[in-house]
Amino acid sequence: MSKNQEAVGEHRDTEALLTVLDSADRMPSATRLRTRSYELLSLVPGSTVVDVGCGAGRAVAELDERGVHAVGVDPSPWMLTAARERWPEGDFREAGAEDLPFADGSVRGYRADKVFHVLQEPERAVAEARRVLCPGGRIVLVGQDWDAIMIDSDDAALTRTIVQARADLLGTPRAGRQYRGLLLAGGFDDVTVEVHTSVFTDPAMLSLLARLAEPACAGGAVGRDRADEWLAEQRRRAAAGRLLIAVPFFVAAASA
Repeated sequence: MSKNQEAVGEHRDTEALLTVLDSADRMPSATRLRTRSYELLSLVPGSTVVDVGCGAGRAVAELDERGVHAVGVDPSPWMLTAARERWPEGDFREAGAEDLPFADGSVRGYRADKVFHVLQEPERAVAEARRVLCPGGRIVLVGQDWDAIMIDSDDAALTRTIVQARADLLGTPRAGRQYRGLLLAGGFDDVTVEVHTSVFTDPAMLSLLARLAEPACAGGAVGRDRADEWLAEQRRRAAAGRLLIAVPFFVAAASA
């Protein structure tokens, strides 16, 4: 595959992911979850807060509105392009969670939402957060547990297979339940953990189910026919107003 083909493929993947994220972000439960994460940051007006894995930048814009200097970092140039188009006043920088563009102790708040499950070594990201945070600075981690997604289906066994097969393809699919241990091991104090379960019934979330089933099928966990049957059943449920997906989100907070 040529470099140009790879770039086109990455752009398409980003567009597809943005469609899913936008649908999820507009849900009232997602808005409440973001608001809760801002509360846990204990924002200090004028201070710097970094949103790691900022994606299309919605949280950066919302944090700026709350009177802090929010900086969004993301390793994807495609995501950053989308963020700058949507929020031209925002401060966005290309960087990964393990190598942040900040001096030691220069940041008052650190937020990472739906990020740690894709990291191979989340403890490195925690150490980097500890480096950039000032004494008393706050860290908030938000993320779903990919091994605990609940989907109503006529075939519970197949659903379980698809969910677990998709989870196993991620770097750290159970990162959410590991947040507390990671923060304690990283030297953080006053660690708290909450779980908020988001329930999705909107047909727009069918795209999320496809993003579960397709990799599970490609990885050989389920056959093409069974994956197609499962997705067809979910489409019928959506058409009849019977779609239901429940996703537990862990929210962990601590002080440096």
